Amino acid sequence: MEQILDQMPIVITSLNIGFIQTLKLFFVTLIGAFPLGLIIAFGSMSRFKPLSYFTKLIVWIIRGTPLMIQLLIIYYFPGLVLHKPVWGGGEAGRFLAAAVSFVLNYSCYFSEIYRGGIQGVPVGQEEAGLVLGMTKNQIFFKVTLLQMIKRIVPPMSNEIITLVKDTSLARIIALQEIIWAGQAFMKGSHGISGAIWPLFFTAIYYLIFNGILTILLGHLEKKLDYFR
Repeated sequence: MEQILDQMPIVITSLNIGFIQTLKLFFVTLIGAFPLGLIIAFGSMSRFKPLSYFTKLIVWIIRGTPLMIQLLIIYYFPGLVLHKPVWGGGEAGRFLAAAVSFVLNYSCYFSEIYRGGIQGVPVGQEEAGLVLGMTKNQIFFKVTLLQMIKRIVPPMSNEIITLVKDTSLARIIALQEIIWAGQAFMKGSHGISGAIWPLFFTAIYYLIFNGILTILLGHLEKKLDYFR
């Protein structure tokens, strides 16, 4: 126990650095995937059939393959196959590749949630808006969008919570997120080796962060109750 107490400051410092990397990947993914998912949803609902079929094919491929495989392909394919390493070296390059992978993956999942939310709004409301002289853009932003947000909050909340845990997959391309930091003390890091207890501390980080997100998303859902 005394040894663990002596090692605690070193471990916590390392885990904090890894958690910051996890937070960066989480927020960059959300910032990129929210708007891209909406664009993909519009593409899949497009009346232009080639665009609709192509978009649905991309969504099917992304949703049907593991995120880990997508990370490996996006990071290694340009350098090993095309002989054009586009990501550069070091931690910055690995983070960029991971961010692109996560944004692409989650935007496809978000697009299906958006599509379900938009198509779940009764068609009669759009027809009523047209009768009142509203344009299609006005109907979407003033009628459809607000109701869509209410409908997508629960499934979107689940995906956001899943994203927190999925960030740990980035260690497959050696991105030094929090799980990587905790596991490093098993192999030998900062003079500490054979220590498994730091991994249990990483779980506490995830539990606290997911708890905060659950409270915030639950509060948002209650705020939108006026659409019932």
